[in-house]
Amino acid sequence: MCNILSYKRTEQVYMKMKTSSRTNSTFVLFACFSMLCISQLANVVVCECSKNMVIFNFGDSNSDTGGYAAAHGIRFGFPDGRTFFHDQPSDRLCDGRIILDFLCESLNMSYLSPYLESVKPNFNNGVNFAIGGATTLPKNALFTLSTQVLQFIRFKARYLQLQSKGLKDLAEEDFKNAIYMIDIGQNDIANAFSYLSQASQVLEKIPSFISEIQAAIWGIYNNSGKNFWVHNTGPLGCLPQKLATRNGSNLNDYGCIKSMNEAADAFNNQLRALCEQLRLQMKDATIVYVNIYAIKYDLIANSSAYGIQNPLMVCCGYGGPPYNYNSNITCRQSGYSLCEDGSAYISWDGVHYTEYANAIVASKILSTNYSTPPLNLNHFCT
Repeated sequence: MCNILSYKRTEQVYMKMKTSSRTNSTFVLFACFSMLCISQLANVVVCECSKNMVIFNFGDSNSDTGGYAAAHGIRFGFPDGRTFFHDQPSDRLCDGRIILDFLCESLNMSYLSPYLESVKPNFNNGVNFAIGGATTLPKNALFTLSTQVLQFIRFKARYLQLQSKGLKDLAEEDFKNAIYMIDIGQNDIANAFSYLSQASQVLEKIPSFISEIQAAIWGIYNNSGKNFWVHNTGPLGCLPQKLATRNGSNLNDYGCIKSMNEAADAFNNQLRALCEQLRLQMKDATIVYVNIYAIKYDLIANSSAYGIQNPLMVCCGYGGPPYNYNSNITCRQSGYSLCEDGSAYISWDGVHYTEYANAIVASKILSTNYSTPPLNLNHFCT
């Protein structure tokens, strides 16, 4: 059952979540936007999932809910989190919620605690293994995808072992029925551009990134995972950080770096092919491939339709137009400037999206129009 509530009321959800480890409170997700109301977040759709859902997430800062902060012994407070978490450190590289938070809300779930959280983590609805800066390679290096999968395998073994001693938050069935989300690859491509001189060399590296994702999915599958939700990577060449630091690059009609977007597109084509291959090999598994690139690129190309005035400018940065990004004075460093209204921007800090942009992306993910097969997360509630 779904109802319409005002956007302002979504902040009440956070306070409810803070006081309950397995909440029955109604969570929210942003409604699909129409041309009549897209310029402001006027309404949200409130839906409930009666089943206790479990998500295990693997990835980088695009889905990190505090892993990097916990690993490095720091906190991400203001200006991060200002839109939703306000005076509470969010430990997210965003002015509010990230895409994963909205997806959790759509399933009536608590936000995912990072695996490395040492004080009162809430693992009732799963675990977030994502770490900011994570890559697929090198294999088994600290916080890379393969290490995140090993952390999951260890977590599962320990959790099931401790069930005999009264630990009951997650049962073996929860691991079997969980959604396993993977959102990684952006840093691999970006890093390759930093140490390789030719775009063709970057393209040659992509199969090795895909191979690691393949190994990760098989590793999870061999440890009872059967529901996979795989995000492709976004348009790397449209990130203000890349645009401001790669002067002279060949730009497309929307002001994005062609070679970087082409590399991201090549990565996505190979990732989509991998998902098709694995569906044939894993007969009892569900593998949903989500075209994040198309969603984010549409947001940039048609920014005015979403009420966004500055699609390639940074909200939290320094330097003014055209990008408001300076590698010597970035967001969170002394001297940064802060925009008044994040809903006029896509980019929060040059790399990560604003909460407003994340809400739009999440709503489009949940529309199923960008998923293969076209399944909503609610499919796993049954």
